[in-house]
Amino acid sequence: MAMDRVLACASSLATCHKVLEGPLLNSWLSVKDGLKMFVIEDKGGAIAIMLASLLFLGTWPAVLTLLERRGRLPQHTYLDYSITNFLAAILIALTFGQLGESKPNMPSFITQLSQDNWPSVLFAMAGGVALSVGNLSTQYAWAYVGLSVTEVISSSMVVVIGTTLNYFLDNRINRAEILFPGVGCFLVAVILGSAVHASNAADNEEKLSGATNSDKLGTNGSVEPNKEALDKDAPKDLENGASADPPKAEAGTAEYLIELEERRSIKVFGSSTFIGLGIVFFSGICFSIFSPAFNLATNDQWHTLKDGVPHLMVYTAFFYFSMSCFVVGIGLNILFLYRPMAGVPKSSFKAYLSDWKGRQWALLAGLLCGFGNGFQFMGGQAAGYAAADAVQALPLVSTFWGILLFGEYRKSSRKTYILLGFMLFMFVIAVAVLMASSGHRSTE
Repeated sequence: MAMDRVLACASSLATCHKVLEGPLLNSWLSVKDGLKMFVIEDKGGAIAIMLASLLFLGTWPAVLTLLERRGRLPQHTYLDYSITNFLAAILIALTFGQLGESKPNMPSFITQLSQDNWPSVLFAMAGGVALSVGNLSTQYAWAYVGLSVTEVISSSMVVVIGTTLNYFLDNRINRAEILFPGVGCFLVAVILGSAVHASNAADNEEKLSGATNSDKLGTNGSVEPNKEALDKDAPKDLENGASADPPKAEAGTAEYLIELEERRSIKVFGSSTFIGLGIVFFSGICFSIFSPAFNLATNDQWHTLKDGVPHLMVYTAFFYFSMSCFVVGIGLNILFLYRPMAGVPKSSFKAYLSDWKGRQWALLAGLLCGFGNGFQFMGGQAAGYAAADAVQALPLVSTFWGILLFGEYRKSSRKTYILLGFMLFMFVIAVAVLMASSGHRSTE
């Protein structure tokens, strides 16, 4: 019987159309109808997907930092990142958001695109704008204050401000007696993060104070050019903007700091500590807004939707959220190609298209961030967005990458190590307490 259908399909397009409309199509529809939209409903599943989100959201900043330290222009990197970040939202919407039969209380992604749900869509898009501006700010903050301190301060601000807003928006489904002590621990982490940066900056100044300027005295009393002077005449690598050979200086030394400054695309020597911290606190405010805005988009606590219009499913809201993030990110970084900031060289759209060195890493960072944000929202819809802010433990991951890949805090003072240890310890406690406050949101 199956062979007869194959032969009939091969002999006539009209017959093939009937075959496809018949048993094969009916079989597919029956399978699809038997599926249920993937919605996380239990606390264990929410915690598991939030842990995956934590890993992704803690890794992508390290990837972008690696590219900046190799000298790739941040405008080029962020344009690549924005493309795959939006692609991740599309993939989530077309897979998880399309599983199962569309129902009145749980419409599919495609169904919701034509519904009159614009108030919720605007909330989702506002959250995307806030996230995009925050991400763009942190891209410059990493150069000023380092990866780990940037992530700790901005993430802790999200928990202090954003978690409090989400707690009241979620009708207090999280346990306040557990949640707010966790928020207090994050606030302590902010103070410790600032202290770590100040101590590490003092350590670097002490290292650099002993470094030579342009020449050094040779063994025979003659003046010999140091490595920085020799590098001016060395063959240049287009990606690194420095000599093609990798630096030989040991991480944590003055020579390493000087070589890093020469290679990187954002020049920070001589800049005020307050500039870096100011950028970090601005990004923290932006990050504090996006999660409550997404919460309003999916749960309509302010009753902006018309009667009978279902709430946005998390996948649909994430699509609109990421679309606005994409538009803002692309628009601002095209502007920054021609009007750069923070001492970054000018570029052009043509130069961006031809810059393939490190592009694969920027594209990977976009996917990691996109899926990380999507998983955070999926967990938040189940266990409460206040508890989902526990993924702001991402500094634990980014600090690991900062120490492993970039030699952050290498050869620092004992005071810096003690402050760093206390900061991470308080952070671990805060995240554990926040996870313990998880509630349950009814999907009925």
